Amino acid sequence: MGELRVRSVLVTGANRGIGLGLVQHLLALPNPPEWVFATCRDPKGQRAQELQKLASKHPNLVTVPLEVTDPASIKAAAASVGERLKGSGLNLLINNAGILRPNKLDNETLKDMAEVYMTNTIAPLLLSQAFLPLLKKAAQGSPGSGMSCSKAAIVNISSIVGSIDQVILMEVAQFVSYRCSKAALNMLTRCQSMGYREHGILCLAFHPGWVQTDMGKAGGDKPPLTVDASAAGMLKVLSKLSEKDSGSFLDWEGNVVPW
Repeated sequence: MGELRVRSVLVTGANRGIGLGLVQHLLALPNPPEWVFATCRDPKGQRAQELQKLASKHPNLVTVPLEVTDPASIKAAAASVGERLKGSGLNLLINNAGILRPNKLDNETLKDMAEVYMTNTIAPLLLSQAFLPLLKKAAQGSPGSGMSCSKAAIVNISSIVGSIDQVILMEVAQFVSYRCSKAALNMLTRCQSMGYREHGILCLAFHPGWVQTDMGKAGGDKPPLTVDASAAGMLKVLSKLSEKDSGSFLDWEGNVVPW
């Protein structure tokens, strides 16, 4: 298999960082999606200027306002996307939006823990629930019996620091709430892969690498991976996935990450 071929895709947290990189690379594919839905809190605001420029050049890019921690906003976004798709369903949901609070074990707080967990773990659950009817529709409308990202898939952007097996970089970046939220997101991905298998929906957790974004730089050192390299790598991996990969935890190069 070559490049990713998908009719419709939605990316959350798409105004900057990895989310924006994914949108840029999706639009640059030899056979770009018919619809790329890019969501962020304020698509018309100052922090979404790059997205606005892209939308002015690509008629297949639709910006959608979405606050991932607000159930009403999620419901409105799903309705808006459904109207635009006109009954064809959504092939690929990429739950990318995430936040980080650089707290240590001794100074972690209830407020930060709850906020990080809400955005990084609960929001992907709620978004997947809201878009499930559109994902099911896409799966039903696709030929063949196997699973693929071209058919119907939920991709949760996780992190290797959520690996309970490895617990890497604990000496320099404890980030307790972030680690816990990503470990929980990995379990959610496993649950989704089992619960949605009967509907033909592939589910995957992705470690995008240590990427040069605002979040990636929170530890103080310069991350080794560019947004371009991460986004390109993830789309290449997505193009090759099948039912045997559903429920996996992979990195941007397709390597299995230990739970």
